[in-house]
Amino acid sequence: MNLRPLLITISLLSAGQALGLTIRGSVEGSGPDDTRVAGFVVSPFGQAVEEVTSVPLENGRFVLEIPTTAPTARAQVDLTPQNVTWPGVIDPVQVSGQARVAELKFFVYRDVNNNGRRDDNEPLRDVLPSVGRATLFVAWVNTDVTVKASKGYAATLKRGWNALIVDVGRAVAVQPFSDSTVVTVRLTR
Repeated sequence: MNLRPLLITISLLSAGQALGLTIRGSVEGSGPDDTRVAGFVVSPFGQAVEEVTSVPLENGRFVLEIPTTAPTARAQVDLTPQNVTWPGVIDPVQVSGQARVAELKFFVYRDVNNNGRRDDNEPLRDVLPSVGRATLFVAWVNTDVTVKASKGYAATLKRGWNALIVDVGRAVAVQPFSDSTVVTVRLTR
């Protein structure tokens, strides 16, 4: 039996499937059984624009799969030094080139009708995924770009979805996020 055509087919199928970003997390505190953790693209002012992904909490844990697709055009904005309000960014801000960006923030909500998505009558509550004392930051860009700011902030973003761990102290450390990293979301304030 000739396995070569089968191997070529598997290779082509694998090459055509871009892997998305996987965010694994645990929750501190408890919520009702119908609680979902969601990723929403937000405006530069932090207002939710569109739900990208959401999953129910299961035994205090969640796994969010962020699709490889770009957010809708209405969710994208021009990346300029004036609209970078990301964790750890302090003026002056430098952007290496022209780019479109969409920031993803995390929320929880009660899916009271159990339809697997947020409805207008289901209030959002923002939550901040953390890794120790650092914060998870997720953004989509349409082209490779670097953002630099005070205190050593330097984030190199590749075209598509990017996840970074931002640790703010006397200096700002920005590290790539690994799919094996587990974030913590606090439901209590």
